[in-house]
Amino acid sequence: MIPYIKTAIKDITIKIKTFDKKIIVFNIIDLLLILIIIASYYFTLIVDSKRVVFIPKGSTSSIISYLDKNEYSLNILDKLLVRFIGYPQSGWIDLKTKQMTKFDFLYKLTTSKAALVNITLIPGETYYFFLNELSLKLKISKILLFQTYNKLAFKKDGNIISQTYSLPIGMNADDLITYLFNYTDIQYEKYSLKIFGQYNKEKWYKYITLASIIQKESASKEEMVKISSVIYNRIKKNMKLQMDGTLNYSKYSHTKVTKKMIKNDMSDYNTYKNKGIPNNPICAIEFESIKAAIFPVKTDYLYFVKSKDGTKHIFSNDYKSHKKYINRLKKAKKIRKRTKKFKSKKVYKKFHSKKKKRQKRVLKDIWKSVK
Repeated sequence: MIPYIKTAIKDITIKIKTFDKKIIVFNIIDLLLILIIIASYYFTLIVDSKRVVFIPKGSTSSIISYLDKNEYSLNILDKLLVRFIGYPQSGWIDLKTKQMTKFDFLYKLTTSKAALVNITLIPGETYYFFLNELSLKLKISKILLFQTYNKLAFKKDGNIISQTYSLPIGMNADDLITYLFNYTDIQYEKYSLKIFGQYNKEKWYKYITLASIIQKESASKEEMVKISSVIYNRIKKNMKLQMDGTLNYSKYSHTKVTKKMIKNDMSDYNTYKNKGIPNNPICAIEFESIKAAIFPVKTDYLYFVKSKDGTKHIFSNDYKSHKKYINRLKKAKKIRKRTKKFKSKKVYKKFHSKKKKRQKRVLKDIWKSVK
């Protein structure tokens, strides 16, 4: 009887263990199915995104963390999927669309590339013409660009350093202007720390204003330090700068400065009427003009005028010498005009005398054929 009971108990124990294993297996399968359903639902959620997104350099974790802080609500599930798919490309990437599923968004983060356009901000150009070019090439509303620029600008100009920028099509106005301003500010801070050991933005922009005048007035990089010395010398002597370049601000960048413009312009850019430098930079600058603004060469120059060929300037210490150079240049200009006029008359006469001779020959040939 006892052996029989022992065998029965053993059989019951084996069945209970088998049943427990089946329950465990069943629970794991259930759990996996629940997780799959949750993941399927989660990754099909709709994401509203900017078409062009900035991806910082760094690990997948740091990228997901950055995007999470920038209104994308990402978590560990997103990080795992991104790691499984690949690695996101750093920089500005074009997602091609603004609305997509969470899965599509994460997939595009790792596979999309930026459609870049190279746009050059030329030294001496104003923000007005640069924003117009950005609007045209990047297909962004001109109105939005100017509104964002005016809202975020530290000064009226000089907020974007001169260079070639590789910018993606599809960027919105806010992101674009913020990026250009931030990039420029980093460069300015770097230069300032290198030269002064500190970065005082208000003080720095006074040098940027000086640099912008130097940029407009100089015929070459080599003479920037001389132009700078003239500005410093005139300010020291309490003289007005009286420089045409300061009136080539904003939309007047490519406008010829006339006596009428000098008379009618009431802004602080008019250095014929106001002493000192304007309150704002007049254009974009390059590093050479900043260096010239901070480190002018020591001279006694107070005046300069463009040379005959326009490739450089002739500098003078006093008005008498300056006037002499101007008169000499005017004389040379008159001679050139006369010579040009004389040559054109000579060519005209020569051409018409040849024409008359040809006409005579044609008439002779016609009479010959008649005979």
